[in-house]
Amino acid sequence: MSEKDTESMEEITSFKCPACKEGNIIINQIIYDLPDKDKMLILKFKCNRCEFENNDIIPLTTRMDAGIITLKITEENDLKSKIYRSPTGNLEIPELDLKVEPGPSAEFYYTNVEGILLRFERAVSIYLDNLEDDNPEKSEIEVTLNDLQKAMKGQLKFTLKIADPSGGSYIIPEDNSKYTFIRIENSEINKE
Repeated sequence: MSEKDTESMEEITSFKCPACKEGNIIINQIIYDLPDKDKMLILKFKCNRCEFENNDIIPLTTRMDAGIITLKITEENDLKSKIYRSPTGNLEIPELDLKVEPGPSAEFYYTNVEGILLRFERAVSIYLDNLEDDNPEKSEIEVTLNDLQKAMKGQLKFTLKIADPSGGSYIIPEDNSKYTFIRIENSEINKE
């Protein structure tokens, strides 16, 4: 790990493996200090018999208010802004008509704006590769992919929006003047 951890990996408990049903899942935790003074709890789940393994990341210094978080991306440096999306957060880039809605197995993830764009690029590329050559949608998807590539170079201005009805998602902006947070009741977010 490149950042400083405040505690060494510690085993906290175990339970039966959901994959093989024979082994025990060992849970280890570590509290991780990030350069921006944020702290993350990293949980590692590993079966002592089979290959099952999973990780979970939980912020320890985050806003827990339900709300809508908006970040305006206007230059390449904004791509470094850190993004933490909780399992209940809807992530959207309206200008590119791209949206991620959490499903039943959604997980926390921690990345930056560039990482979000890379996730979208992979998903759009896979979708494009699966279209027939004569599909009329293909040219529209190619435009979206081209716009994503411009955005990753800081050549396209766009808005990143996270609507989180449970709270827990947050953005650490490179430029605070491009960031807004609007606290909203859960029922209002669901109407968005």
